[in-house]
Amino acid sequence: MREAKKPLETKVKSYKFSVYHTCLPAFAYLHRTDYKDVGVTLSLLQYDPGQSSPVRESTDSKGLMEEANQTGVVYFYFHPFSTDPAVAALLFVAFLLLYLGSLVGNVTIGLTVWRGHSLHTPMYFFLFVLAMREIGYSTNIAPLTLAGILSIGHVLISLPGCGAQMFFFILLGGSDCVLLAVMAYDRYVAICHPLHYHVIMSWRLCGQMTLGSLGLGFLLSLPLTILICRLPFCGHSEIYHFFCDMPAVLRLACANTRMHEAALYAISVAAVAVPFLLICLSYGCIVATILRMNSAEGKRRAFSTCSSHLIVVLLQYGCCTLIYLHPSSSYSPEEGWAVSVVYTFFSPVLNPLIYSIRNQEVTDAVRRLMGGQPRAIRRFSAVRTWRVQIRLGQFTSTSAPSPNSPRCRC
Repeated sequence: MREAKKPLETKVKSYKFSVYHTCLPAFAYLHRTDYKDVGVTLSLLQYDPGQSSPVRESTDSKGLMEEANQTGVVYFYFHPFSTDPAVAALLFVAFLLLYLGSLVGNVTIGLTVWRGHSLHTPMYFFLFVLAMREIGYSTNIAPLTLAGILSIGHVLISLPGCGAQMFFFILLGGSDCVLLAVMAYDRYVAICHPLHYHVIMSWRLCGQMTLGSLGLGFLLSLPLTILICRLPFCGHSEIYHFFCDMPAVLRLACANTRMHEAALYAISVAAVAVPFLLICLSYGCIVATILRMNSAEGKRRAFSTCSSHLIVVLLQYGCCTLIYLHPSSSYSPEEGWAVSVVYTFFSPVLNPLIYSIRNQEVTDAVRRLMGGQPRAIRRFSAVRTWRVQIRLGQFTSTSAPSPNSPRCRC
């Protein structure tokens, strides 16, 4: 009996040895848990003898995947930017600075509009809402991306977590696109119907349009997120992206995704193409009105008011069009990766700079917020200057503005 068992034990040991070497990522896990049964080993590794080899491109991430998937929850990992630790460290610092820059810039714009009483107008109210949404948009993407860069692709995300990131990405991104169309309508009313501006753009209407853009983003994000999360995912679990972007996740599903791709395209049209057409219509009317103006100063002010918004529109809609309005057959992961970096990291940083540099009123308000003197000190300095002028005989009636004049306001 012992002689008959020895060859079987030898075969079992050699089979376990071959499984260990073909499934190297799970080798440490097996020795840590001290599994000795071959059947448990095969089920743990999810090894199919009919396959040539279960080894994937990223062996370390695959080992984490095999360990995490024992809970029955589907997990993904992101394709790393670089496997070189030195390059990954430089990328981490660069993306961290961009993220912090977007936070500082948008918080500054929000505080400037909040505290600047001269900026309490519908135009700057929408700018305030846009800045707050950019903060949420960046925070939804950046922390997980930074963790993935630092760990070189070892960060796992579950399917529910991936779905949550997709939901807020579509919610905030879609509502931003609609809000840019609302801001274009605000500029249309201000330039084409200036006498009725405060009647048309009431605070009630501004609030309704802001909540409406957020509600439309919610209606666009929820159905698509549910559809994608109900797909079966098997086999390859590496997302060739740095966040859970919809086209990249759909490529991992082991089922027919034509209906989901059609739904994604329809939502992209509703969130990108329709608002962009409304923006073009608004600016067409604005340009026609500006060309009919006789004053060169009026034309210059109108163009300077709209230029910052136009730059943001071109940046936002240009990137979204390149990714989400392309046919799925022509989708390139590399192109999607590069364009996504622009509108997830660079765009939230550039938006506050564009609005502050191109708008003198915002620039002055930011300077008052960041380095301005308190009102009492400035008023005391002005009174002291007038007294010195009186003593020197340089005082005129125009030297001392009235307390209600713009020169005396702080």
